[in-house]
Amino acid sequence: MLTNIRAGRHDCYDRLVFDVRGGNFSFYDVKYVTTVKHSDGRVVPLRGGAKLSIMVQASDYDLAGWTAYRYANRAELVNVSGYPTFRQVAWADSDRNTTSFGLGVRARLPFRAFMLPGRIVVDVAHAW
Repeated sequence: MLTNIRAGRHDCYDRLVFDVRGGNFSFYDVKYVTTVKHSDGRVVPLRGGAKLSIMVQASDYDLAGWTAYRYANRAELVNVSGYPTFRQVAWADSDRNTTSFGLGVRARLPFRAFMLPGRIVVDVAHAW
């Protein structure tokens, strides 16, 4: 289950962390796209010069069907105002096993994504 999303600023990059609880997760997909879309084809509006599509193998619901990750505003999941690279973090879609997000960034900058115990991390550089 996806339990939290948080962001942090570092000297050379901005970091987005997806906290996941329970079970084994082994899948994530992060890539630059021209548009991030909901499953019904609607575009997820994102600020920034480039857009990252992020999919994680984690449901935003628990096994009983209750929301495991709650957000106040699907268009602004994390406050990234003032970040050097991040412009916006938005919810895109979810199904039984995966949840998708859009990350608006300043420009098409280098990034890395990796797993740590209980989390998926996406770092986007401040410069080329």
